[in-house]
Amino acid sequence: MITRRHREMPTTVATLDDLATLADYSLMDTLNSDPEGKANGADHAPRQVFSGHYVPVNPTPIENPEYVAHGQNLFHDLGFSDSMAQSSDFVRMFSGDLSRVPEPLRNVGWACGYALSIYGTEFYQQCPFQTGNGYGDGRAISVLEAVINGQRWEMQLKGAGRTPYCRGGDGRAVLRSSVREFLAQEHMHALGVPTSRSLSLYVSKTEQVRRPWYSEGSRSMDPDILVSEPVAISTRVAPSFIRVGQLELFGRRARKQEHPQAMEELEKLVLHLIDREYGDVIDQSLATADKVVVLAHEFRSRLTSLVANWIRVGYCQGNFNSDNCAAGGFTLDYGPFGFCDVFDPQYQPWTGGGRHFAFLNQPTAAERNFHSFCSAVQPLLAAHPDCLRQLEEIHSDFPEVMQAQMEKMWAAKLGLDAFDEALFRELATLMMQTTVDYTMFFRELSSLPDDIEPLRKSFYKGPTYAADPEGLDRRWSAWLSNWQSRIEPGAREEIASQMKLINPKFSLREWFVVPAYQQAAAGDYALLRELQDVMTQPYAEQSEDVENKYYRLKPPELFELGGSSHYSCSS
Repeated sequence: MITRRHREMPTTVATLDDLATLADYSLMDTLNSDPEGKANGADHAPRQVFSGHYVPVNPTPIENPEYVAHGQNLFHDLGFSDSMAQSSDFVRMFSGDLSRVPEPLRNVGWACGYALSIYGTEFYQQCPFQTGNGYGDGRAISVLEAVINGQRWEMQLKGAGRTPYCRGGDGRAVLRSSVREFLAQEHMHALGVPTSRSLSLYVSKTEQVRRPWYSEGSRSMDPDILVSEPVAISTRVAPSFIRVGQLELFGRRARKQEHPQAMEELEKLVLHLIDREYGDVIDQSLATADKVVVLAHEFRSRLTSLVANWIRVGYCQGNFNSDNCAAGGFTLDYGPFGFCDVFDPQYQPWTGGGRHFAFLNQPTAAERNFHSFCSAVQPLLAAHPDCLRQLEEIHSDFPEVMQAQMEKMWAAKLGLDAFDEALFRELATLMMQTTVDYTMFFRELSSLPDDIEPLRKSFYKGPTYAADPEGLDRRWSAWLSNWQSRIEPGAREEIASQMKLINPKFSLREWFVVPAYQQAAAGDYALLRELQDVMTQPYAEQSEDVENKYYRLKPPELFELGGSSHYSCSS
């Protein structure tokens, strides 16, 4: 069990010295270091890591870092002074230079290994050694754990250079992908969806790397040119960064008895996860096997709720493998993600993702990840048949729990007390045949319109609509009348208000983000910061200028455009 150090928190964390007093490195202090690791963290070449929960790694600082943005809402939540984000020692640390951090901060970070399952199938070939011992945090390095107001936070640099898990990569992230993740995490938090958070974003004024990307106006599915892009380091924050894939790595080793400590390492990791992410809901006095059963039940609840929330706000993870699935039940790894414009059950922003990770296939993908989770923890229950039976029941009930969460979510989006399958099926058909904007449609519906005129604002009017506009209009009017009949007359105002807290007005569409990161690459951060402000108030009625700019249909010329409508995972 993690022993939490109780310190009096500064009224405001105004300096790095203030933050240092809150440091508490539970993972490094309670779990096993790689026995072949180097205490000084000089460990940047690809190699196999056979055991241990983490490898000590010192980040590789970016050259000449420049402040781009910080998570103002997160700073407020943590009690951090905004000025700290631009102070020289804070910039130095969170752009990768740990050499001069004040004690008790440590000048070495850590990276973790994990396994990969794609749609529930175990993979090994993505590891350069074909063993699974070389896959993990290839460019993500955690540099701090701190207990702030009783809550533990881990701070992880993304793009901080090579680790033993880099698989030959350069360990860098470019500004483009860093801007996307920085904005998306805080937008998702503002939407009320559990997520990692954005602390800071710094860019190098001199260091660049080459990445495949799309030429201007390209409609190619895959990148067609190599471009030089500025490197950046973003810091993401979460209670922990333990992934289902991390549990899998240790579960596989325990199952195969790959080394004498394999089962012990699996148990230590699972208990560490419970303490970090589920300490408030799992009784510490329980035996390990009983804790695992409760953990499975709680994780299932969080995961099904999370995925229903993704669909509520129009989010598609794009690459929902087990290594991108946080064991704490929140959104993690904003690489191949997107917020849909057009309602399309098969929406998939990532060219390499396949339909199994498409928008409305995410519940099934979550079920496959839950299968991987259950397989990972199962070795701990081998001597406990009753607990094993309970785990199997929790696993088998996943589809039913997921469906209940989805129905609850759709009912809430429609302002109804209960899900109506026939009503929803006709709505989904009309949305696809008319080609509607997902976010705008539900926001307009939230005003409880008496006729379909306000809904037209969300219509792209696709080919089916163009062929029979009058017929579809009649069907829309009939559906609207049917839906209105289910809205309690005396509660219309209250229902409209509730719906506007369920259905956001503003969504982080990729075609908003593209000009923001393009201008940022030229040293102009104004649009990025404007987007940050707008997208952290997604339910609010904002100014007329903001509405005209950010509450509108996607321009026709941007459809099918590489980098705006679809993109590869290169980052």
